[in-house]
Amino acid sequence: MYLKKKTLKELFELAVKEYATRPALAYYDSEPITYKELGERVKALSSFLKEKGVKKGDKVAIIGENSPNWGIAYLSIVTMGAVVVPILPDFHAEDIAHIISHSESKIVFVTQRQMDKLLEVEVKGVELVISLDDFVPEFSFAKTEPISKLIGKASEILKTIPEKVGLLSSEIKEEDLASIIYTSGTTGHSKGVMLTHKNIVSNIEQIDDYFGLTPEDRLLSILPLSHAYECTLAFLYPLSVGCCIYYLGKKPTPKLLLEATSKAKPTVMAAVPLIMEKIYKKHVLPVLRRNLMIKLLSSTPFVRRALYRKIGKKLVESFGGELRTLAFGGAPLNRELEIFLKEANFPYAVGYGLTETSPVLTGMRDEELRIGSCGRPLKDVEVKIVNPDPETGVGEIWVRGPNVMKGYYKNKELTREVLEEDGWLKTGDLGYLDKDNYLYIRGRSKSVILGPSGENIYPEAIEEKINMHPYVSESLVVERNGGLVALIYLEYSMLEDKLENKSEEDRERIIKEILEKIRRDVNEKLPSYAKLKECIEHPEPFEKTPTHKIKRYLYQ
Repeated sequence: MYLKKKTLKELFELAVKEYATRPALAYYDSEPITYKELGERVKALSSFLKEKGVKKGDKVAIIGENSPNWGIAYLSIVTMGAVVVPILPDFHAEDIAHIISHSESKIVFVTQRQMDKLLEVEVKGVELVISLDDFVPEFSFAKTEPISKLIGKASEILKTIPEKVGLLSSEIKEEDLASIIYTSGTTGHSKGVMLTHKNIVSNIEQIDDYFGLTPEDRLLSILPLSHAYECTLAFLYPLSVGCCIYYLGKKPTPKLLLEATSKAKPTVMAAVPLIMEKIYKKHVLPVLRRNLMIKLLSSTPFVRRALYRKIGKKLVESFGGELRTLAFGGAPLNRELEIFLKEANFPYAVGYGLTETSPVLTGMRDEELRIGSCGRPLKDVEVKIVNPDPETGVGEIWVRGPNVMKGYYKNKELTREVLEEDGWLKTGDLGYLDKDNYLYIRGRSKSVILGPSGENIYPEAIEEKINMHPYVSESLVVERNGGLVALIYLEYSMLEDKLENKSEEDRERIIKEILEKIRRDVNEKLPSYAKLKECIEHPEPFEKTPTHKIKRYLYQ
């Protein structure tokens, strides 16, 4: 892939030209549109937006579930020089209203499923709302008369829009803003990350240099496209090299995923570790722990690897049989799970990144995998550890590269806090580099707990051990009254036999015994200064960010 200019317009136009007849986008159970058809639809929708007054630099928001139309809307916005504001569909109505207002989005694409959120709050500055389901204009907030829906169908709109004299390709510059992505982090502060065309395209080139997808690859998209990880790694990058991308059309469920993978037969997928952790805990661990003979055989390394490889082969078949890479991101991969995946010869990759870095910074291919690491820096990415601990080498991770954001939208003070004048970005993550430049993450700087003698305790490392218990769904370790306490949301489906037809008193006793056993089991794996004082039942799931990270600040 050679580009004279690092802009999404040039990247997309080159892909359309080179892969014109190849399949581009589709639902898993439908025929894909070709790259030529995709190019025509993007061009037509861009013309429509120009007709509605959208100019270079204007903000246009997208709220909706993954679909071919989501991609068409995104590309139509960025290739005309406007700025796309992707909004995660899991956001609450108030957050959506804030993002639209703060970003000054003048047009909003929204699916019918998300329309109620838009209507239940006051949205300022929006001139037109367009259905993402069929590209039919829904209504205009700018009108003072009663809102009435406009009549038309997507096919008619896209065919009848006249070709306008709009922006020339040369008018979009590498340093122009392409996207503002609002993060919902574990600290509770929503920030608008400004990514330029150069930021995003540079990261696409870095990923391509690393992964090397081909036009023969097929990708099944299951994470929200509004998130930087899925948008870059599983949408823009595959399109740049001529891959075909399939969408579910509905919220992922085990049954739907099984059906979609069997039909689409993906060779590549991007996922968060939680998906594989659930598969491992519900379908693999019970088999390994239930059968005494398998338990005994698993204690012999050679036999265990043979057994794991047999299970790994079955797992690949469950993903359609042709999977060659499942790329994990968004959160650390559990050590026990990773050991299993490696010994099972399951094809996976691990990386690390931030929305602020477009997002990928490091990665590892199959042959490079090191348990516990998130890989080495990608091409042109620099990583350094600041203020490392003399004993452990753990310090704050700083990064620099062409994929590092321009800054936070309308927040110069916060931008100055994290972005040095010489381009170094303070990630807020803690970790260390080994002698071969492999990066290891140890946690967030804001979540570190000081031990009784000043030791650094990383709650994420303790939670990783807790979460591998078969009776645990998720956990959060906090400091209370000078001791470490684990809040645990149990895997109640695994406890049905124990709790069925029990009185409230008996239920409390059984739960208490289970929590105490979890505490003892976990403490055996922890140093003395990091042992748990108590495990407490958390009766409902923790509130999370869209990438399934617990919002820690809510439970401190």
